[in-house]
Amino acid sequence: MSKESAKQTKEIAMRTMIVDDPTANVEDDYLIGRILGQGQFGVTTLAKKKTDNSRCACKTISKLKLVTEADIQDIKREIQILRHLSGTNNVVQFYGAYEDIRNVHIVMELCEGGELYDSIIEAGHYSEKKAAKNLQTMLLVVKQMHDLGVVHRDLKPENFLLSSKGSDAELKATDFGLSAFFKEGERFSEVIGSAYYIAPEVLLNNYSNEIDVWSIGVIMYILLCGWPPFNGETEKEIFNNILKAPIDFVSDPWPAISEGAKDCVNRMLVRDPSKRATCQEILTHPWMNDSAPDTPLDNAVAKRIKQFAAMNKLKKAALKIMAASLTSNEVEGLKKMFGTMDKDGSGCITFDELRKGLKQQGFSGAENEIMDMMEQMDLDGNGTVDWDEFIAATVNVQMLNQSEALLKAFKTIDKDNSGYITEDEIEKCLKDYGFDHEAAEIVQIIKECDQNSDGKISYDEFAHMMNMGGGLGGKREEMPAEGPNPLSLKKRNSISKQIV
Repeated sequence: MSKESAKQTKEIAMRTMIVDDPTANVEDDYLIGRILGQGQFGVTTLAKKKTDNSRCACKTISKLKLVTEADIQDIKREIQILRHLSGTNNVVQFYGAYEDIRNVHIVMELCEGGELYDSIIEAGHYSEKKAAKNLQTMLLVVKQMHDLGVVHRDLKPENFLLSSKGSDAELKATDFGLSAFFKEGERFSEVIGSAYYIAPEVLLNNYSNEIDVWSIGVIMYILLCGWPPFNGETEKEIFNNILKAPIDFVSDPWPAISEGAKDCVNRMLVRDPSKRATCQEILTHPWMNDSAPDTPLDNAVAKRIKQFAAMNKLKKAALKIMAASLTSNEVEGLKKMFGTMDKDGSGCITFDELRKGLKQQGFSGAENEIMDMMEQMDLDGNGTVDWDEFIAATVNVQMLNQSEALLKAFKTIDKDNSGYITEDEIEKCLKDYGFDHEAAEIVQIIKECDQNSDGKISYDEFAHMMNMGGGLGGKREEMPAEGPNPLSLKKRNSISKQIV
């Protein structure tokens, strides 16, 4: 590259805005510490929040390394997906995106327990029951992502981390740099992912979200025996084996592994994606019975709607106020979900469209339950759910519960700027935002929120109400190693010897 071209590239990078509404300086909020990991575009460092000393991870991406429009869009999409999934169980939490003239900074939960495989080796003992528990967590994460319209596209062992070093550590999915939003029926053609874990249809340039189940099947195969099902000296050889080679369930230690475990793995590694088992089918497999909970599997969208339905009307109105201020990038995933359900493109979701959409995503609730969810979302009572109502019900509350958004909502409701919300102001707010209500409901809202019994709601009391059930808090992850590296031979042998 000539000096002039390099100068132009630098100038473009410096003036390109990647993060919507970023906070200018990450060091205003965090103390940046030692390097945790290094990748193609930047580094991940240990960070400490100045207000409470909580530890997290800061992924810093150099804008100079984002040389193409595709590079820039990849970072934008990663931030969109992190925002969209934040608050989802067993997914690393997103704390914020910052941008300055040289870098983009993504602040996330720190997972101090390291990679799942390392913990297995350190423990010195690994059973099928534990493998089933890990599989359950991975599948639940993938199911939630798919319910929310996201395909990961790069699931591999390095992308499952433990929240802490303790025995009660949670397994967390991370690294959404190759992830994408998808709609029902949408197909992808880009060959993407890490060699050992790529599904055959990716190599054939025609795939959708079923590829994530294949990748989990490969991970599970390795967890049980210690090496990948499709090996090779080169990528070409690995890819040929993925497309054609039989799966080895004969070599040691497979004779000692139960038929149920083999069947689970085999059903996830079906080459025809239309015949491959779904997450829900594996989660209800007999081999999973000992570790799977008795409660019915729930759909992530339905779960958010149920949480919304349980809120008082003031909280619903406040969410509607805050949701209206979100940028298009922040609600990209919800737009896709809305479009998937709004089959006729009318801009509104009918009961039938909601019922069919939830059923397609695996929700098993009764029709009267779906009807109740519909009624709770339909704030203006016109029999359909429009975009504003849908986003208020399904947006991640954790993403909204930032101090600026909370303060804006509080000030919108506090019409006289007294610093308190009164009964009259609640009544006006509910009326302005289309909520049917009775005087007794307003009295009950005050009673629920008014901690010092002065008959009105202060900002602190309002913030407490909004945060109740919002799942705030948490920590974050280390940047996993880049590239399609399989387990080292040492790791393979160590794990295979520990399975009992």
